[in-house]
Amino acid sequence: MAVALFAAACVNDDITLTTPNPTPTPNIVVTEDATKGEVIIKFKPEMEAILDATMTRSGGVATRSGIPSTDEILEILDAYHFERVFPVDERHEERTRKNGLHLWYIVKFNPEEDIASAMERLAQLGEVDKLQCNRPIQRAYNPSCEPTFVSCAEAEQATTRSIEWPFNDPDIYRQWCYINDGTAPIAQQWAGVVAGADAGCKEAWELSTGDEEIIVAVMDEAVMWSHPDLADNIWINEGEEYNAGIDADGNGYIDDKYGYNFVRNTPITSWTSNGSTGHGTHVAGTIAAVNDNGIGVAGIAGGGNGMKGVKIMTLQLFDGMNSCTLAMEARAMKYAADNGAVILQCSWGYHSAKANLIMGYTPGPATEEEWAATYPLEKEALDYFIHNAGSPNGVINGGLAIFASGNEYAAQSSFPAAYSKCISVSAIAADYTPASYANYGSEVLLCAPGGDLEYYGTPGSSDDAYDENGILKEQGAIYSTLVVNGVAGYGYYEGTSMACPHVSGVAALGLAYAKQQKRHFTWEEFRDLMYTTGRDIDSYFSGEKLFYMRHTSAGATPIKMNLEDYRGKMGHLVDAGALLKAIDGSGRDMRLPNIYLAPLQSTTLELTHYNVEGAKSATVANIEIAEAELNGDMLTINPAAPRCCRGGPHGPAASRPDSPGCTRRSRRGS
Repeated sequence: MAVALFAAACVNDDITLTTPNPTPTPNIVVTEDATKGEVIIKFKPEMEAILDATMTRSGGVATRSGIPSTDEILEILDAYHFERVFPVDERHEERTRKNGLHLWYIVKFNPEEDIASAMERLAQLGEVDKLQCNRPIQRAYNPSCEPTFVSCAEAEQATTRSIEWPFNDPDIYRQWCYINDGTAPIAQQWAGVVAGADAGCKEAWELSTGDEEIIVAVMDEAVMWSHPDLADNIWINEGEEYNAGIDADGNGYIDDKYGYNFVRNTPITSWTSNGSTGHGTHVAGTIAAVNDNGIGVAGIAGGGNGMKGVKIMTLQLFDGMNSCTLAMEARAMKYAADNGAVILQCSWGYHSAKANLIMGYTPGPATEEEWAATYPLEKEALDYFIHNAGSPNGVINGGLAIFASGNEYAAQSSFPAAYSKCISVSAIAADYTPASYANYGSEVLLCAPGGDLEYYGTPGSSDDAYDENGILKEQGAIYSTLVVNGVAGYGYYEGTSMACPHVSGVAALGLAYAKQQKRHFTWEEFRDLMYTTGRDIDSYFSGEKLFYMRHTSAGATPIKMNLEDYRGKMGHLVDAGALLKAIDGSGRDMRLPNIYLAPLQSTTLELTHYNVEGAKSATVANIEIAEAELNGDMLTINPAAPRCCRGGPHGPAASRPDSPGCTRRSRRGS
């Protein structure tokens, strides 16, 4: 009896020790504005083969997953659409899978079904890793607020200049946000102007004005790529053509010549839809309006002095009054990384958790953990861009995701801006004080000029743009390219949405100069350098600041800001000049990268990108593997013999100095 009991005890102990912990149930959060009849699912890696087989048979869009237990639920939900969130990009499918993005799927089902109940059913399945509702994203600005618009003809009449500007763009004098020495016309119209409250462009432009290989993805309303002051700095996907009906470059998108409209899932980007505000075009002008072309305005990294400007890639997230969903927003982030962008310019996000309900704001996520649990797809897409944009052998390894902090007068940044890997940008007025509307908090990394009409504007007046003589005056806002009702022009906007492209423009200018100096950075190094070279402006935050909320209305409310509350919560003021001056002593030299040759294929490097000045010849250590040919600044590596194919890709044929694949002479020359 004793032995039998002992044996039973041993069996029970074994069961206790070997029983696995239950699989955690995926987090379920249903937002008030969740899109009816849609759920986003991430499957576990074990389901990869089944899902791949289903998608191959269906041509990319199916009604069922091929996983029996999942399909039982889809049948109950009356599902009619099952598709990978991220289309296959033939060039980057390997890293897509490495990052697990190929496991995200969007399911569309009967909109009469309750989303929470549908997600609860799916959460019980062992093959489901994560769940998320789909919802439209939000602008970081009010689309009903109309900008002050100036036609191209009116802009050309401007000739007033108080200081000597570096470019011949006639309206550059309105752009106090670039160079504010306290003597421009704005100082005559506003009492609240302090010299130096700008983005530090004067010193920066002496070193660099841009580089066409640096690409900034503007995730916003469509950029008017035909605008006369932007057209030369618009990114073009060479090889793609409108209405061709083919995916010429194999990136998963048909005819995407000028970017993509992720609202309507079409390559036709539109800035003329009912309700369009020109916001994306305004943002793009701050970054890269063409400099020194004798028209309009200047861009921070728009070129000039013999240099090309950076390129603007338009990724349309807002079309008229319509917004894209989280699934399409995530696609846009991945598209940017896979098609060469190294900066995401994002003037959108959720409301801050400290946004005021009385003012009509619905508070958003309060912590990074809450945001990541509620919107896991968004986080993974952002991480993909941050870690996979750029190149280990280029000027930056990874990408910079730059977001507006929000305009809800709130003491906390919104998300995703507040994500620790992003750059959250707040806004200042022309006297270093925080803009009245700007979100602030410990999450903010940088600030930049954003304008402040509630501070500078006339209370109760909607005609801030003109003086008593009907002449356009500086109104304490940001002047840039604009499009209204399909007409190209210029105009004023304000907001952290306007501060954000100043930081994106400075980042692009910094990367252009780093490329010029043949310096290499990781995304973290460059982000940190932007912060450390920024100006600490906390000393300006003392006393009170009076502004008039909704200042154009007859009952505008006077409010006093306690400026000391903003200390340590506005980040540093971005400084283009200081950033560029610090680049020479930061990062590391650009070296010849490791080159892997596919069978029977050659590759070419442009040596001007690397520290190999004066090279006159090039050799490789093992001529049985590859041969090197130097023509001016172009180094071509050719496979030596077909027999190398039996071992797969050759390499490395040319490498860094500590690699045996290439002699030192092949890199430095003699």
